[in-house]
Amino acid sequence: MGRIYNFSAGPATLPEAVLQEAAEEMLDYRGTGMSVMEMSHRSKAYETIHNEAIADLRELMNIPDNYKVLFLQGGASTQFAMIPMNLMKNRVADYIITGQWAKKAYKEAQLYGKANAIASSEDKMFTYIPDCSDLPISPDADYVYICQNNTVFGTKFHTLPNTKGKLLVADVSSCFLSEPIDVTKYGIVYGGVQKNVGPAGTVIVIIREDLITDDVLPGTPTMLRYKTHADSNSLYNTPPTYGIYICGKVFKWLKQRGGLTAMRDYNEKKAAILYDYLDHSQMFKGTVEKKDRSLMNVPFVTGNPDLDAKFIQEAKERGLENLKGYRTVGGMRASIYNAMPMDGVIALVEFMREFERRNG
Repeated sequence: MGRIYNFSAGPATLPEAVLQEAAEEMLDYRGTGMSVMEMSHRSKAYETIHNEAIADLRELMNIPDNYKVLFLQGGASTQFAMIPMNLMKNRVADYIITGQWAKKAYKEAQLYGKANAIASSEDKMFTYIPDCSDLPISPDADYVYICQNNTVFGTKFHTLPNTKGKLLVADVSSCFLSEPIDVTKYGIVYGGVQKNVGPAGTVIVIIREDLITDDVLPGTPTMLRYKTHADSNSLYNTPPTYGIYICGKVFKWLKQRGGLTAMRDYNEKKAAILYDYLDHSQMFKGTVEKKDRSLMNVPFVTGNPDLDAKFIQEAKERGLENLKGYRTVGGMRASIYNAMPMDGVIALVEFMREFERRNG
C-alpha cells in the first residue's frame, strides 16, 4: 500500500520530501557514519543541526532579538504547569476557555494560584470564540492565557483578545507555522510540534527575555524553569535531538515554499475547498460559526451517528484515514495541516460528494 491521505489531528502528516531526506540520512548523516538518533547532543554535527533549526525558526517567524527559542520536552501539557510556575508572581491569572486544552490549562493553573475563567464558549459546545474586545481582566493578573487554535472543536482566534496591557500567553500547537504571527504581541507563544512541525515529543517555546528569571514559585523543579533551558541553549540535558532534527528540516521546507505568508495563502485555498462544500451540502454540516473557523481542523457531522460511522469506514477504505472526530465530540474531523497537500482535500471532498449521492 502506498502513502495514504492522513487527516489525523496529531501526530500528523509530515512533508514527504522531509521524510525522504531523513530516510536517506538515517544510517549515515552527512558522512558521520551514524544516524542523528545515535549522535551525542554535545557533538559538532548535532550542534550545527540545533543552531540552524533555531536560526531558521527565528527567520521564518521574524522573532525579535529579545525573545528566546527553547526546544523542550513534555509536550504542551507540561507547559500548563510550567507557565504558572514561572509567571504567576501575584498568584493570579486569567484564562479564556475555548476548548478542551484551554480548560485543562486553566485547571492546572488552579494548583498554583487563582485562575479566573474570564470568558468561555462552553455554553455552545465550544463552537465559537467569545467576544474578547472588553474582558473583565483582573487588575493583578500576571498574564492572560489562550489556546489560539482549538484542535478538538475547530475554532481559531482570528483577532487576539484585548488583554488591557496584560501579558498574553498562547498555546499555538495546532496552528503553529500555518501563517505569520506578530511575536511581539505575546509574552510566551508555544506549541507541541506533532501537528504541523515534527514528530511527537518536542515542544517549542518562544519567550520574551524579561520573563526568564530566577523569580519562580517555591518548589519549581530545575527542569521546569525557563531559565535553566534558556541559559544553556536548550542543552541543559539531552534534548529530543531527532525531533529537533526533523523540525529543522520542516523549517527549511517552509522557507523553500516561500515562508509563512505563502503557507497561509495555500492553507486558505485548501480550507476553502472543504468549507465551501460543507456550506452547500445537504448531508454534511460544519459545526463551527463561520467567522471562527480554523484553517487547520475542520469538524463536521451528518447528524446521524450510524451514517458518520459508515462514512469514516468507507473513507478509510479509500485511503482517507483518521477522519473520526475526537472521542468526546463524535462526528468527523479533517485536520489539514501544512503538509496535507491540496490533492488530499480535493480527494476528501470528491469522496464526500459521492457518499452523499449514494446515501442521500
